[in-house]
Amino acid sequence: MKKILSILTIAGLSFGLNSCSDKFDEIDINPNSTENPLPTGLFNNANKEYMDYTRDGWVSGRMMLPWVQYSAQRQYTEEDRYQYRLTTDTQLWTRSYYVANDYKKIIDLNTDPATAAQMSVYGANVNQIAAARVMLSYVFLNLADAFGDVPYWSYGNKDADFQALNVDANLQPKFASQQKIYTDILKELKEASEMIDETKDVLTSGDHLFDNDPEKLKKFANSLRLRVATRVKGVIPGAAAHITDAIASGVMTSNDDTVGLTYENNLINPSPFFLTYQTRSDFAISKTFVQLLKGQSGNFGEDPRIFKYASPVAVKIGNIRNQTMFEAANASEISGMPYGVPSTLAASQAASSSFFGASVLKPAYTEIFMEYAEVEFLLAEANGWSQSNYEKGVTASMERWGVPTAKISTFVASLPAANKANVLTQKYVSLFMQPNEAWAEYRRTGYPNHLLLPGQSASLNVPSASGATTYTFTSLIAGLTDLPTRIFYPTTVQTLNTANYQAAASAIGGDEMDTKLIWDTN
Repeated sequence: MKKILSILTIAGLSFGLNSCSDKFDEIDINPNSTENPLPTGLFNNANKEYMDYTRDGWVSGRMMLPWVQYSAQRQYTEEDRYQYRLTTDTQLWTRSYYVANDYKKIIDLNTDPATAAQMSVYGANVNQIAAARVMLSYVFLNLADAFGDVPYWSYGNKDADFQALNVDANLQPKFASQQKIYTDILKELKEASEMIDETKDVLTSGDHLFDNDPEKLKKFANSLRLRVATRVKGVIPGAAAHITDAIASGVMTSNDDTVGLTYENNLINPSPFFLTYQTRSDFAISKTFVQLLKGQSGNFGEDPRIFKYASPVAVKIGNIRNQTMFEAANASEISGMPYGVPSTLAASQAASSSFFGASVLKPAYTEIFMEYAEVEFLLAEANGWSQSNYEKGVTASMERWGVPTAKISTFVASLPAANKANVLTQKYVSLFMQPNEAWAEYRRTGYPNHLLLPGQSASLNVPSASGATTYTFTSLIAGLTDLPTRIFYPTTVQTLNTANYQAAASAIGGDEMDTKLIWDTN
């Protein structure tokens, strides 16, 4: 009987479909959508969505900013102690693949003969493809840096393991190896740089990243390649040659080359971290970072960027929401939140801790994809810890943050001599609010070496109700005795792509927070 009903159901469905087949195309079209979206809209949407969901109060605020101890939470300190909510890594994963699809759509529209001519109205086809390849490299770099092996897609490499971004063919894509991903990213960035037509705009109008400037795009591609090649040098064959070639091909040379997304000066499209503060007050500047900036740890003395990075303790959450913040007149007005305190102690410390500075917590903040200062620090390393590049990196960072010229000159003149520790510590200070990169650099190099690690004790700002003046930083992830070296694969991936998840977890040495990536060899 059930079989007969099934046959009748299928027959009826078939009749219905056949009877209206002449109108099926009309029914299947959404009248409010466009078959070929404008590349400008795709590009700007992808760039903004990526920053909105990776520099917000979740991925950045509750994971990466605290882990590198730029920040410390005023409550829910379990996340500072590495027990993050698993929905956070799901957000990083899913949003990354969403925007990657937008970048791939730009490539598809500019390579398909049926649409390429139409797309050329909005910018040279080759430049649109190059921009999308560069941004795909950026997104996949951060995915691999966070998780290890991940599903990957390449414009110029049809490797059978590169199965991402094609749901029609691979609903359950394989995870490509880190070795293949980093190798291909270097190739993609080199080829993207070389295909740019510098006589034509990236996009004819509305490009909020490169301002339609192909030279700026080219410098970004080469600078990003320098970053990647430095990270995987000694692990990926040919990486050292990529360092030399990227520099020779033209990297960033001033703050004008910095690539960032500036948000609107309103409450409709404000920066993601400022938006977080409109409903939350969880995030303070970390005490370990404040101690470094004050010269209480390290060997740099008081850093004038402290007045840009942190606010006076007197600034309350209502000031932030009303945009009436101000800078401290003296560093003594700034106090960091003790990092990773037990939740029972958090409330006693919060009131005496500083929020982020007015230069950060503003609607029109610029979220950085990559800045010139980082390039100078990369060059310092490539040039044997060069004093000149080191000083240029510090100067560029301070200029970007609006530090007065006289203070810059005084600080740079007193810098301790360039060496690995000093250059990388100043690189860390300059990467403030770019925590994904600072986290990668710590794993690669072990610097900065002032961070509070599990098992170590630190002082509280004020005695707790119990009279305690110190506490011990305790990891909530068993066996994790340093910063996390990666994050868990999302639970959704484990459930929906089980076989490939299991193969990837086995290939990297286990889906654990202390599994090291291939370049984490320090």
